[in-house]
Amino acid sequence: MIIGCPKEIKPQEFRVGLTPNTAREAVSHGHKVVVQTGAGAGSGFPDADYIAAGARIADTAEEIFATADMIVKVKEPQAAERRMLREGQLLFTYLHLAPDPEQTKDLLASGCTAIAYETVTDARGGLPLLAPMSEVAGRLAPQVGAWSLQKANGGRGVLMGGVPGVGPATVAVIGGGVVGTHAARIAAGMGADVTVLDRSLPRMRYLDDLYGGTFKTRYASAGNTAELVEQADMVIGAVLIPGAAAPKLVSRAQLSDMRPGAVIVDVAIDQGGCFETSRATTHQDPIYEVDGIVHYCVANMPGAVARTSTIALTNATMPFLLDLADKGWRQACADDPHLLEGLNVHAGKLTYYAVGKALGIDVMSPQLVLKG
Repeated sequence: MIIGCPKEIKPQEFRVGLTPNTAREAVSHGHKVVVQTGAGAGSGFPDADYIAAGARIADTAEEIFATADMIVKVKEPQAAERRMLREGQLLFTYLHLAPDPEQTKDLLASGCTAIAYETVTDARGGLPLLAPMSEVAGRLAPQVGAWSLQKANGGRGVLMGGVPGVGPATVAVIGGGVVGTHAARIAAGMGADVTVLDRSLPRMRYLDDLYGGTFKTRYASAGNTAELVEQADMVIGAVLIPGAAAPKLVSRAQLSDMRPGAVIVDVAIDQGGCFETSRATTHQDPIYEVDGIVHYCVANMPGAVARTSTIALTNATMPFLLDLADKGWRQACADDPHLLEGLNVHAGKLTYYAVGKALGIDVMSPQLVLKG
């Protein structure tokens, strides 16, 4: 199989879909790897490293899309890239289709087969290709939130850990999954007073057993959420419904109850965001203000630490990528029902229920697709 890796073109996206180590593994399996020149530069991987791994360097994305059987990326294909996809081509990347009807329409029209990192599952019910980036984004959230809290950036001017005689920042984390747990650990490590809100009692028991002395937990009822949001210096949105649009958990009306200069960090922005006032921003222009509340809603947060993120991501994607290349997507998905969960689009048909529900599009069962 010819595996192609174009350079990411989303603004301030410095990650890359293949590292030289991943390319070397694919070549050792008998595949050809083509990488666009400069694709790895933002993550610290020069073209020479890919050449040494056995890959070929292409000058343009057009060449890669025209020749590759499988396109491997990080972020969802942008409009210019979607126009280059073709029938029968395999796309393996993050998609986040539920809040993105234009991308969904274009992928369906292309006739390609698209497998989304964020909906591949594992035997424990986890999301193994989303987890590494959730870990990174969770750990980044208090860091960027602390920067946003600085007065020069529009925040309240509150130091996360306080100082002797002055209390720490109050942080509410909505969601106790991978993102929320990592965010709470880092925020607490910075000295903040942290509470995690979640609706799963088993999850809260787990967090309390593991981190009881580090941060608190509260049940995420509407009342508790409103109370903690009102009191918080920083609110981190960390909710996820796999493949679906994020629920709106804080309304615009609630902003008037928050402390002026408080900060919202919406890690769920890739799935549409969990605050009513959230809209995607970039690393170049990461924050904006609504009703006196600072919003940080960068849609590719892990891209800020591109080298760490790229290595963590490709460590997770490599086994699936090799299966897809070695067996072809049909056999690989037939052999692994968890990989089949990643199938979102095939030959003009939507194959992921949560996306279809969010966008009002009919869905074909992925199992039927395999039979077809």
